[in-house]
Amino acid sequence: MDLHTITEIGRPGSRSDLEPWRAGDAWLAGGTWLFSEPQPGLTRLIDLAGFDWPPLEIGPDGLRIGATCTLARLADADLPSAWRATKLFGQCCRALLGSFKIWNAATVGGNLCMALPAGPMVALTAALDGICTIWTPTGAERRLPALEFVHGPQLNALQPGELLRAIDLPATALRQPTAFRQISLTPLGRSAALLIGARSAAGGFALTVTAATRRPVRLDFPEMPTDAELRRALDRAIPEALYYDDIHGDPDWRRHMTFRFAEQIRQELAAAA
Repeated sequence: MDLHTITEIGRPGSRSDLEPWRAGDAWLAGGTWLFSEPQPGLTRLIDLAGFDWPPLEIGPDGLRIGATCTLARLADADLPSAWRATKLFGQCCRALLGSFKIWNAATVGGNLCMALPAGPMVALTAALDGICTIWTPTGAERRLPALEFVHGPQLNALQPGELLRAIDLPATALRQPTAFRQISLTPLGRSAALLIGARSAAGGFALTVTAATRRPVRLDFPEMPTDAELRRALDRAIPEALYYDDIHGDPDWRRHMTFRFAEQIRQELAAAA
């Protein structure tokens, strides 16, 4: 879709090239959402392609995912075999249900910044202890857990002029065994519930709930809970008002699937242990 209100496109090659942020600005990465509908409030796009950020950087402490890394690049990454949790990369990318065109344009950072309940990169980064690095307009940066980055539907933690630079996933989280469950109301619909479980080396259990809820919710247990303990914890952590309500799923059904998937994940990781 043409954006008829755009009068200027910025193409910075480095951080020093960034001009002061102003009303009507928007960052442009993959643009799969930006160009999908009218954006009457925008007058300038700032293209991030010129930064040429590495999509993936493997280090001794884990993996850094550049905000402009595409879903196709993430799903096809050749990563250390000891990082058992990286099977989630493909699972979460497929949950987007996008065509190959979308996979090759949509970015990890863009999906996270959109802050949609069904955003699979929200689920992935929250489940794997992701830490977001954010550039501020003053030239500084701040770091924020991915779990706290999304506040609600299309509401994230970025302040005007701030830019998501990267997401760091620690090696300890990447080495964990994981379990994944996802469902959509229709065969090609958005995720109505997407849950990820992880089992730590010390025997702890973490369950991350997304898509069914307005923001990501994570439950951490020092050891594998019983079915009853898990149900009670879910009831405490997710009040009725936190379940999302839209055309892709009724809140009661989303709650039912959350409890069902949570128990399946608990059993799968308990058996694996």
